[in-house]
Amino acid sequence: MIIFKDLISGDEIISDSYDLKLVDGVVYEADCKKISIGGDTIDIGANASAEEADEGTDDASRQVIDIVYSFRMNETSFDKKSYLGHLKGYMKKVKEAMKTNGASDEDVAAFEKGAGAKAKEIVGKFKDYEFLIGESMDPDGMVILLNYREDGVTPYVTIWKHGLKEEKV
Repeated sequence: MIIFKDLISGDEIISDSYDLKLVDGVVYEADCKKISIGGDTIDIGANASAEEADEGTDDASRQVIDIVYSFRMNETSFDKKSYLGHLKGYMKKVKEAMKTNGASDEDVAAFEKGAGAKAKEIVGKFKDYEFLIGESMDPDGMVILLNYREDGVTPYVTIWKHGLKEEKV
């Protein structure tokens, strides 16, 4: 299995166990599922005593999005201006990391062009997105975008491809 980590924060962002689709050569998209966690009743086979009759305890189960839950992502918020400011700084750091890791000038130029176009697209649909950050809550790290497909039911995340490093597990 391959775990993809944020180049800047080192947070685990996603793994290849999810169906990652490369979009425009710049971002990965992965469909998510809503799952229920908590609220499990464990029967150990013992008889309940008369004094401890079941009082119909509240069901503590809650719905979460699998990728967000599995990688311990945290919700954050931005207005358009602050998101663009963050994105500009983040892309600059990714570009520097690409150069440090030996990426060719052509690869860096392709990244800049593709990332700029994708950023414009994201800003055009800004109100549709929810914003997530990794477990460390590093303000300089990647911001993962959460949105819903056209069916309005299927959540998916958008992750910057060049901001990831692969780690085989």
